[in-house]
Amino acid sequence: MTLISVICDTMILPFYPTFFADRFGIDNSHHVGAYIAAVCFTVMCAFPYWAKLAKRVHEVHIWVVTQLIAACLGIACFFSTDIVWFWVISLAMLVFKASYLLIYPFVLRLEDQQSHLGIVGLFSVLMHFGGIGGALLGGWVIDLTDIQTIYLIMALGDIVQVGVCLYLSKQLKLKWALHPKVSSPVLRKKIPNFIYTIGAVSLLVYFAGFLARPYFTLYWQHVSGISSTFIAGLMYAIPAWMALLGLILSKSRRSLNWTSQQHILAGLGFASIGLWLQASPDWQSVIVGRILLGYAMFVITVKLEVLLFSLSQPEHYGEDFAKIHFMQNLGVIAASFLVGSLVQPNAYDTPFLVASGAMTLTFFVFIGLFKVFTHSATHSQPLPQNQPTLESEKS
Repeated sequence: MTLISVICDTMILPFYPTFFADRFGIDNSHHVGAYIAAVCFTVMCAFPYWAKLAKRVHEVHIWVVTQLIAACLGIACFFSTDIVWFWVISLAMLVFKASYLLIYPFVLRLEDQQSHLGIVGLFSVLMHFGGIGGALLGGWVIDLTDIQTIYLIMALGDIVQVGVCLYLSKQLKLKWALHPKVSSPVLRKKIPNFIYTIGAVSLLVYFAGFLARPYFTLYWQHVSGISSTFIAGLMYAIPAWMALLGLILSKSRRSLNWTSQQHILAGLGFASIGLWLQASPDWQSVIVGRILLGYAMFVITVKLEVLLFSLSQPEHYGEDFAKIHFMQNLGVIAASFLVGSLVQPNAYDTPFLVASGAMTLTFFVFIGLFKVFTHSATHSQPLPQNQPTLESEKS
């Protein structure tokens, strides 16, 4: 279900400039940038409300309704010929699609904490390869037919998910009724301190990571002298393959016995080096930097989320993840507005240098916020029950 969702929802993402030019006659990069920022903002604002609703209504039933509405709005996007109405309809569609992010905390709630690392890693890989698959499928659709047909395929994906959810509801014998309000057995503040700290680090990480994306293919063609868009696409996809490698290695029993904090620190260091290498005029260094960045980003993002769910409680997974997701998207939006001003004609290395500096800054911010100890996790002292801190979390 996640793979279908990611593939369908990312089909149009690389082709928004083409879509607006062909469908509405708008050839303006600022318009495209504003729309992508609006998309990101809509999803990050809508998701917390679905997470709150999920405390009273089962997620499977939420998805049945929201994905059905999203499918109808997707069909409306296909027929839309007015740019104002397209903005209204498409952003409304994304409000309902945002509910599907609940699948992540939902699955984690079904598993014990020892399985969280594998689940988080699996979702990371699905997101990477789903995005690549969506871009390939979107390009294939554009070659065969009108670009707006993508919205019909997106609607079809939503309908398939509705069918799967109805099947799950029947198999699990779920009742269409509100859950009773249940107070958490663990007393905590409305927004615990770990949300602020993990959120701040996530914002900086996603800000730095996104700076290295938008102009990479053009930068690769400039540095390598190879004009092939296919080769550029392969270089762009290196982080996805490194994420798959990271998932495989995470299942190895020979993995380092480090805390999540120590893994994150190491990842931030390697990510900074990888971004700096990509600013090199030497194409071999760019490839090495891309490999380092891809693996480091997998480690950082997975370990940050493992850390989040180790400090949260199952009944708060959805709400806490929604808050962190909000901060991640703030970083992406900030980077999307900044990256255009950093790029000069035939000089695409500046975003990588700024991103490397941002990753280095995040390294020291992480130390300051979390007070990470350099000694082994085995030296950490257990704390009283229901009073978790970041130092007590084991990898």
